Amino acid sequence: MQDSFKSVAINETNPKFTQCIKRKDSLYDRGNSIRSEFARDYTRLIHCRAYRRLKHKTQVFCAPHNDHICTRMEHVIHVASTSKTIANYLGLNAELTEAIATGHDIGHAPFGHAGEDILNSLMSQKEGTNAPKKFWHERNSLFFADFIETLGNPDGSENLLNLTYAVRDGIVCHCGEIDEQGIKPRDNAIDLYDIKRPGVVSPFTWEGCIVKVSDKIAFLGRDIEDARAYHIIDMSSYRELREIVASTLGFDSKGGAHRSGRAVNTTVLMNDMIVDLCEQSSPEKGICFSEPYFKFIQALKKFSLARIYNNWRLLEFKNYAQGILGCIYRTLMRTQVYAQNHRLDHALKYAPDLRDSFLNWVIKYTNYDEEKRSVERFNTKNVFDINDSVSWEKCVIEYISGMTDQYAINVFNEIISF
Repeated sequence: MQDSFKSVAINETNPKFTQCIKRKDSLYDRGNSIRSEFARDYTRLIHCRAYRRLKHKTQVFCAPHNDHICTRMEHVIHVASTSKTIANYLGLNAELTEAIATGHDIGHAPFGHAGEDILNSLMSQKEGTNAPKKFWHERNSLFFADFIETLGNPDGSENLLNLTYAVRDGIVCHCGEIDEQGIKPRDNAIDLYDIKRPGVVSPFTWEGCIVKVSDKIAFLGRDIEDARAYHIIDMSSYRELREIVASTLGFDSKGGAHRSGRAVNTTVLMNDMIVDLCEQSSPEKGICFSEPYFKFIQALKKFSLARIYNNWRLLEFKNYAQGILGCIYRTLMRTQVYAQNHRLDHALKYAPDLRDSFLNWVIKYTNYDEEKRSVERFNTKNVFDINDSVSWEKCVIEYISGMTDQYAINVFNEIISF
């Protein structure tokens, strides 16, 4: 119900507020700030480079020449819009939800979830296929926020984003692919790097819970719309989809019209899911849907897995992405000895774009050339050690994870062209 969560919103009266606005270091003060702590986080995120690159990263369908297929950035905007709408209605802190939603995918791999699976397999190959996930984008988004992304300070130096605890927590706990009813926040503040698997720890705030559910609302309808545009969903599958809608929500399975006369499309389905959630949720029950809508979402996810995400064309796309990312990974892994001898530029002279970009990365985040890092005014840490093989692999994986789809394709072509 409207404003039913107002008493538990994250603001100065909430006992969690002090913890929520904590940063690892103090931010600079211009002396004329008109923004809240969470509004500052939001603007810091939209100005960082990882956010900018989302416009060239795949959501589900790699479609660089189609302006109307959802990209990773468009998905993030959908999540931000959905979560802000819900937060405003329920009386929660909309600035906090918007900041979490904006940053939730900044560590996502190129080529969508296919790229995420590929990077994880590259890291896990020494331990076998059943090894625990080493690369998962929720954790990687937190890692990018904490150690990778920088912004220029008023003094001209490059400093880390240094986000608040509540935003960092919402980012790492945002996994929206777990089927849950009655999501509630946890009570205790924890070290966020103690979270070892996606989807197992609830966010610290109700606002984080809203983003977690909004992520699910945002991708379900839009993925189906894009699949129809690319004829991934054939007429038989579309009839199955209409039967799902009819059996769970009372839509007309023949004409595809809602009982109130509205058409079945992304905006209608998203609106109805948002309204249902707002009407059903309460601090006592948690963030939840009505039973018909919960069953509908479960059925829709099952349908999407069978008819979209496991479509043979997307599986072939994953094979294509595997070749590209695997080649870049193996190429960069071979350069460790050159890095140790401070000759990294020599090792990659046949691939100048890759050389310049990776060398800049290594200077900024490793112990390769700390004097050059000081000259460049990078106030970053030695996140990776060029003398340690495990750390070097992590350095390579993180670098690849920041690539856009097209940049990965370009450097792959550099590597294999003679």
